[in-house]
Amino acid sequence: MNKLSLLLCCFLFIAFNKAKADPPSFVKTPDGVLIYTDPAYTGTTNTVKLEVVTDNIIRVTAAPGKELPKFQSLVTVYQKKPGLSWDVLPGKDALTLKTKTVKALVNLKTGSVSFWDNAGKQIVTEKGAMGRSFIPTIAEGERTYKLVQAFQAAPGEGWYGMGQHQDDVFNYRGQQVQFFQNNTEVAVPFLISSKNYGILWDNYSLTTAGDVRPLRPLSDLKIFSKEGVEGWLTASYYNNKANLNEAVLQKAESAISMEFLGDSKAQLPANFTPATGLVAWEGSIGSDATGLHQLRFTYGGSLKVTLNGKVVLDRWRKAWNPAPALVPVNIRKGEKIPVRIEWIPEGSESYISLKWQEPLSAAEENSYAFASEAGKQVDYYFVHGQNMDEVIAGYRTLTGKAPIMPKWAMGFWQSRERYKTQAEIINTVAEFRKRKIPLDNIVLDWSYWKEDAWGSQDFDETRFPDPKGMIDTLHKQYNTRIMISVWPKFYEGIAAYKEFDKKGWLYKRNIADRQRDWIGQGYVSTFYDAFNADARKGFWDLINKKIYTKGIDAWWMDASEPDILSNVSPEKRKLQMRPTALGTATEYLNAYPLQNAKGIYEGQRSTDPNKRVFLLTRSGFAGSQRYAAAIWSGDIGATWHDMKAQIPAGVNFSMSGLPYWTMDIGGFVVENRFEKPDEKALEEWRELNARWYQFGAFVPLFRAHGQFPYREIYNIAPETHPAYQSILYYNKLRYRLLPYVYSLAGAAYHKDASIMRGLVMDFATDTAVLNISDQYLFGPSLLVNPVYNYQQRQRQLYLPKGQGWYDLYTGKWYAGGQKITADAPYERMPLYVKEGSIVPFGPELQYTDEKPADTIHLYVYRGRDAAFTLYEDGGTTYDYEKGLFTNIPLTYNEQEGTLTIGAQQGSYPGMLAKRVFRITSITPKGAKALDFAAPATKEQVYEGKKITIKL
Repeated sequence: MNKLSLLLCCFLFIAFNKAKADPPSFVKTPDGVLIYTDPAYTGTTNTVKLEVVTDNIIRVTAAPGKELPKFQSLVTVYQKKPGLSWDVLPGKDALTLKTKTVKALVNLKTGSVSFWDNAGKQIVTEKGAMGRSFIPTIAEGERTYKLVQAFQAAPGEGWYGMGQHQDDVFNYRGQQVQFFQNNTEVAVPFLISSKNYGILWDNYSLTTAGDVRPLRPLSDLKIFSKEGVEGWLTASYYNNKANLNEAVLQKAESAISMEFLGDSKAQLPANFTPATGLVAWEGSIGSDATGLHQLRFTYGGSLKVTLNGKVVLDRWRKAWNPAPALVPVNIRKGEKIPVRIEWIPEGSESYISLKWQEPLSAAEENSYAFASEAGKQVDYYFVHGQNMDEVIAGYRTLTGKAPIMPKWAMGFWQSRERYKTQAEIINTVAEFRKRKIPLDNIVLDWSYWKEDAWGSQDFDETRFPDPKGMIDTLHKQYNTRIMISVWPKFYEGIAAYKEFDKKGWLYKRNIADRQRDWIGQGYVSTFYDAFNADARKGFWDLINKKIYTKGIDAWWMDASEPDILSNVSPEKRKLQMRPTALGTATEYLNAYPLQNAKGIYEGQRSTDPNKRVFLLTRSGFAGSQRYAAAIWSGDIGATWHDMKAQIPAGVNFSMSGLPYWTMDIGGFVVENRFEKPDEKALEEWRELNARWYQFGAFVPLFRAHGQFPYREIYNIAPETHPAYQSILYYNKLRYRLLPYVYSLAGAAYHKDASIMRGLVMDFATDTAVLNISDQYLFGPSLLVNPVYNYQQRQRQLYLPKGQGWYDLYTGKWYAGGQKITADAPYERMPLYVKEGSIVPFGPELQYTDEKPADTIHLYVYRGRDAAFTLYEDGGTTYDYEKGLFTNIPLTYNEQEGTLTIGAQQGSYPGMLAKRVFRITSITPKGAKALDFAAPATKEQVYEGKKITIKL
């Protein structure tokens, strides 16, 4: 063999073995394609997988190395539909995976993915260089990665969803969202874009989304004392907040960082008295960057912020339950802005912190990211649709249907913190019935057990001598359901604690810390591990035996974050939860409420398969809707600002894909001036509640709850007072709207629809609605405009363009695409109906199943074609899952001026064979008031067959 032949053989041998050693750049799989990145560009070979879930949903997973770790999602439950097809089209630099509706292009060098529609228009793309990162770390002794995935989006895009937060922000463009379950804060890692796509981020660890740059401490700003010295603010401590002439201490401070439990006790001066005192930080702030800076406060007590002599923030929150506050401020480079921050802490354990975020660059304004503390792989789902409803439907394809809540849940719920005795419960319901105030559900909050027996699920027989008899009386005599509070919490030493402890089902750190709660002398407690399937079953067995067998109707799952100890840092929460049955608390931190709900939902359905489960829980996660979980916004304050903040909180929660949301009408925690009000404060309290009830009648679940003063309508105001009259009016209107509301619930299950709708969902081409945070649609037709300022008797609002709008009360028509000043008298909230709507109203009711809707008032708002589907089923069972329900299609043809009541589709036991439709026709030139006693335009007997009526 000559030298040339030898060299050729060696070359072929090396090439052959290299080919065996190096994987190909991509490999087709049964569900998609695997791509291996070029280490010359990424530093190491990473693996990226595209999985085709449906024609419009693609899962992207990525991990360091040449293999993807095995991973069992807690969030997703999808199954592949037969007949799914796609093409893999390799190219020189990129690979294209193409379905019937979308394309995903993967850069073969870097592994970055971009998404396109099949018309060749880019939808969204991962950032290229450094857009995806894996930073090795160790958590609780296990190797994991800090993960970041960044996306480049289109200019002008709006970003919504991502759970429920209290920053009073609707469009999260340019904002940071933190995913850490907390009282009033609910993490749902699903972002939905105004460009009709969504990103579901499948990770349960501490996560930030949007602008994920770390928040900066105060010291990173240019700060100056009140004398102008650079480097600190001047902090003055006063022991008498009414006398600011005598500071007990004045000192330089460059940090305000008392955000979590214990911080204030450790940092406040020893000679300062928090119960009566005030702290003021004064000086100036500046920056070396020009642009919008975000100041982010956390506070408990009273907080007032003055910039350039103008008060920009003046808030209060009960000290034990801190709240966030966001202050945007434009700063020019070199500018000094005078600042004064006043804080009244209201007690020895209170909260105040200030962090900030620098301006975004022009490129950063069009990008967002997800950054998670721990995980084995980047894992997300891209969902595309023709509209935002299709995107939300894709989310539910991935994470599960939202079961229909029992019909009674659509009525009014009365709650209080708390009814202390059996007699109080019965007497409250009796008073509602006596006064003819509609009611469907009464709520028994916490502490119905003996003081030292939390977690026993036993009633204190001295206060609840006959709980089963109480429930039977509510059901049989008063036609009222009852919901009961259950916590995943156990006091050390009780029988249930011992049983769970013996089986290894409890988190033990709080026990080891000897941490006492706030009840009586204080008791040591902990929570069960909801990630343990046996523990979930054990918890259900406990509440089934002790409570469900007595006839309870629904579950209130409080503190489900889990709030083992309130107001702790994420680091402390992880210590309290470690280890979980599935892995580290670091990796599973945010998924606790999902697993907690799963246990009760599956437990009840296994015990009583055909009775609808209803769960009200203070926290949730992606997928919570499949466990019949409704979420409420936690222990919010009874303030006008808190009421306003619930509007974007609820709308964004709904746009996160979970259709059932509610809030404490009136707010939970109350200022001292309302607890013991003088005449002036009492009138403000009454107006606050009246306005909040007006708003609350138009959210998915209509519910009042709070601390003292008592929240029953007759405890708010006397019958002759406008507050009482307004509350009663909207309560009755809610019940009149039951055919509409229950049809929305049916559509949420059968069509994956949303009940509470941001305006951007229905008017995507109207850029004016991208940032409207204080209006929304309730169903497809009703434009809701809450009034959230004291003594406000008009409010500015926007009527989206593309159609006209009718005043619900008067029937007056307005052109769309304009801002108007609407009348808002004390007793009424502005409500408008979209032109081209059919709205069904039922009979006046005292409770939802008092009588069938044998007469329905159809209000037809003409000017455009209209359609609505009237949905009905048995109301309390799961027969609808077996196809036992009815739809009556209602359509209006504008050109012909005809209303068609279509043939009834389907059937269910107990359905009406015959009913009357009273039809009221409203036109732009023919206004008619909402008056159910007025003569109808037409009246029609309906027996299930198609009827066309000329209007």
